[in-house]
Amino acid sequence: MSGHGNPIPMTARRSGPLTGVAEVPGDKSISHRALILGALAVGETEVTGLLEGQDVLDTAKAMRAFGATVTRHGDGHWTVAGVGVGGFAEPADVIDCGNSGTGVRLIMGAMATSPLTATFTGDASLRKRPMGRVTDPLALFGAQAYGRSQGRLPMTVVGAADPVPVTYRTPVPSAQVKSAVLLAGLNAPGETVVIEKEATRDHSERMLRGFGAAVEVEDTAEGRLIRLTGQPELRPQRVAVPRDPSSAAFPVCAALIVPGSDIRVPGVSQNPTRNGLYTTLVEMGADIVFENPREEGGEPVADLVVRHSSLRGVEVPPGRAASMIDEYPVLAAVAAFAEGRTVMRGVKELRVKESDRIDAMARGLEACGVTVEEDEDTLIVHGLGADGVPGGATCATHLDHRIAMSFLVLGLAARAPVTVDDGSPIDTSFPVFETLMAGLGAPVARD
Repeated sequence: MSGHGNPIPMTARRSGPLTGVAEVPGDKSISHRALILGALAVGETEVTGLLEGQDVLDTAKAMRAFGATVTRHGDGHWTVAGVGVGGFAEPADVIDCGNSGTGVRLIMGAMATSPLTATFTGDASLRKRPMGRVTDPLALFGAQAYGRSQGRLPMTVVGAADPVPVTYRTPVPSAQVKSAVLLAGLNAPGETVVIEKEATRDHSERMLRGFGAAVEVEDTAEGRLIRLTGQPELRPQRVAVPRDPSSAAFPVCAALIVPGSDIRVPGVSQNPTRNGLYTTLVEMGADIVFENPREEGGEPVADLVVRHSSLRGVEVPPGRAASMIDEYPVLAAVAAFAEGRTVMRGVKELRVKESDRIDAMARGLEACGVTVEEDEDTLIVHGLGADGVPGGATCATHLDHRIAMSFLVLGLAARAPVTVDDGSPIDTSFPVFETLMAGLGAPVARD
């Protein structure tokens, strides 16, 4: 599938028990960072388990445009011959990041403290997303950005010829913003500091240390403080990418709501800055067993055993939002099958994702017969119980892969089939979604 071609309607129908092993792809966040830090290292980095979704492939293409040699050797096996910190070449053409907000924001950070100019664009969805949250802190290093109104793509970034280190307090919890500032700080002299009130996913800090950067993290009264010493020589690494907990969320949630289901999802990242959904599901009564905990590629992982469960509504604390921001859409779908209300507060960041995810889920759930309340920062789903969701609607995805997959999961347990108007964006993050779900017995098909 392609998020850039003709729409591909897809329909999910009421399913029999889901069974088997769901081998979800590699983690998207870690895949992006492995390619970018490999390009900034001196020597050859080897990556296994790389997610080969379109978002990550666009980042690989961008690293080639900046001068790195990026080679695919087989399924998930890649090498990156880096050019070193400060070694990026000026791209000859526009950098197209497709649908990836993570890709474009991290790449902007990585090039912002080098004396070169690059122009960025993306698909229709990405061109609607705000970039000021990244270009504002990059301007403190000395970079300049020129884009459309409200800081939107296409945008040209002129890197700082003489960058200065920065201390930056993130105004909203965002791993993308934090990571962009840290990547920019690599080529700035002295110490760059990021202060975040709420801890966000820490893949950048972990991987920067792995590549040899000096990174210190301290929890203070002000929040989490991350210090990075600039101008290191990054060492090439062997990176084993764990399986993506955000992708695993879809088969896991499907198994919880489809009666009789019993599946295993091996090797899923259990990074504590990413596991908010799983904590919430267990609070709702989900039967999830975390087996064989271990470490792979510097990340904690475990094998998940998931069985159909009777779920109850819960109130998700706002402080958990940063650890599950991408999983709220599928949580909203699951909440429709719980008994009682599920209240999600502190989720305004969902309004500036690939789509306004609060609005998209609310409208789709309502079309499927579920009562929803919302405001700028809140989504409340009134659960109808295990067999109570009517379904029978066509839901708009707004070019958003997670909205598409969430409503297809909903359709597996609804009384009537649920259709999404366009499943093509799924390829950006989960290219094997259809085949993986079919392997578990889920009736998901293109119309």
